[in-house]
Amino acid sequence: MTYEQQILNILTEAGERGISVQSIARHVYNTNNTFFHSPDFADIHNFVQQFLLRNSKSAQSLIETTGRRGYYRLNTSGSADARQLMLNFKEEQQNKPSEDADETKKEDRSLCLFDFTE
Repeated sequence: MTYEQQILNILTEAGERGISVQSIARHVYNTNNTFFHSPDFADIHNFVQQFLLRNSKSAQSLIETTGRRGYYRLNTSGSADARQLMLNFKEEQQNKPSEDADETKKEDRSLCLFDFTE
């Protein structure tokens, strides 16, 4: 997955409140940091910053600023692509089966060792 796709996924998960450039860079760095390859954090931070600046220039851009300095979010009001990303993310979250719900549905069919019927 490319850095651009990772940034868009992070912005999708962040929602309407947005997320800071520093946090996005940290997420991308942690996603790509492995035992055998450690990317330079400064390079990733610069890439994230430039990508966000480049893609938040106009009102129809995919990304917009939140009003707070250094915070960005998806532009759901001006971009159809951003709305589609949010819909895909919401559908994915709703389709994930909850493990807790599965555990409550299971019936206990184990044998009781201490069941004394007299």
